[in-house]
Amino acid sequence: MPQGKHNVDINVSIEEVWDFVSSINNWAPLVPGYIHHEIISDTESTWEFKGDLGFMKKTVKLKVDITEWREPTLVTFNLTGISDNFKGHGYFEATKTSDASTQVTGMLNITAGGVRGPMINRVLRNFVPATAVDLTDAVANEIVKVKKN
Repeated sequence: MPQGKHNVDINVSIEEVWDFVSSINNWAPLVPGYIHHEIISDTESTWEFKGDLGFMKKTVKLKVDITEWREPTLVTFNLTGISDNFKGHGYFEATKTSDASTQVTGMLNITAGGVRGPMINRVLRNFVPATAVDLTDAVANEIVKVKKN
């Protein structure tokens, strides 16, 4: 399964990190290639983004199901392809490193199925880790930016 995990240390309290990641509306637009998202319920949403897989650029629609909100440390989710045969999961985890700083960890795991799955998974081995880094960095940077305002 193609997987990526990335840690970022930020000078923001764990409570401020939670205030940000506890709302999907805050971090869905930070997904690389973001086009649109729609909130269905507190735990369900759909996301649309353009993925650049090297040999092709593809608009992908995913259903995101939040499986756990554990304040103030963890948001876990499952991903299911709407437009394509993708499945996966991920999380954002916050670890308090001091009263004023937090380590934010993002993890993403996506696997393609179907006839073209093996070919697409070879590409996803590079795409998913890069996306995990980009998304985690974007979330961390936005949390810091929001704190300053």
